[in-house]
Amino acid sequence: MSWYRPADMGFAVRSKLADLGLGARLFLRLVFRGARSLRRFGLVRDQIHFLGNYSLAIIAVSGLFVGFVLGLQGYYTLQRYGSSEALGLLVALSLVRELGPVVAALLFAGRAGTSLTAEIGLMKAGEQLSAMEMMAVDPVQRILAPRFWAGVITMPLLAAVFSAVGVSGGYVVGVLMLGVDPGAFWGQMQGGVDVWRDVGNGVVKSIAFGFTVTFIALLQGYESLPTPEGVSRATTRTVVAASLAVLGLDFLLTAMMFSI
Repeated sequence: MSWYRPADMGFAVRSKLADLGLGARLFLRLVFRGARSLRRFGLVRDQIHFLGNYSLAIIAVSGLFVGFVLGLQGYYTLQRYGSSEALGLLVALSLVRELGPVVAALLFAGRAGTSLTAEIGLMKAGEQLSAMEMMAVDPVQRILAPRFWAGVITMPLLAAVFSAVGVSGGYVVGVLMLGVDPGAFWGQMQGGVDVWRDVGNGVVKSIAFGFTVTFIALLQGYESLPTPEGVSRATTRTVVAASLAVLGLDFLLTAMMFSI
């Protein structure tokens, strides 16, 4: 076959291995050197405000409508079996176990992840990172690490807001619109949701998603080509790679958590 060239395949494999090596080195630098940035918590605090506060609106609105949909779909499904009182339990488990961490992470990747990639990519295109290195300032420790830790801290908080607003949306639809008994709604939820097994697993998922999405966003921005086209392609790669990573990681974490 004329299109098959072993040299091209070897070059592609070598390039992917080099990219994996660069990503691993950057991750180690973020974890070990970035721990020093926590001493200057003001930098992390500013990034928490940037990532969390500006993502709060889309997270809250999305959580509210997801709660509405869960309330409607859950009610008409449970009503077939005469179990409409379990609507609160269904909504709460669906949100804290699965939809809260996953949907919040996908929205976080689309809102905050793209902002991080574009910001780092533009700083690289403007040679600001190179200028910092010339002044003996480590850009990983000064620029990337505060954003990394801010993303790790912000993601669980946003997932909690998403789940809380979603439960409120389910209450509005189920109790106020469809007439489910409010005592049964909250009682079933309180009796069926386990703090450690259900809520705790959701928190672990959201922390893992925060690590993954924030690191992918920073890596794509840090390794982007210093051109407008390079920054735009890096931003697109961030959304695609982070979304696929979240969904794949969600399957692995769910399989481990609920099989033990």
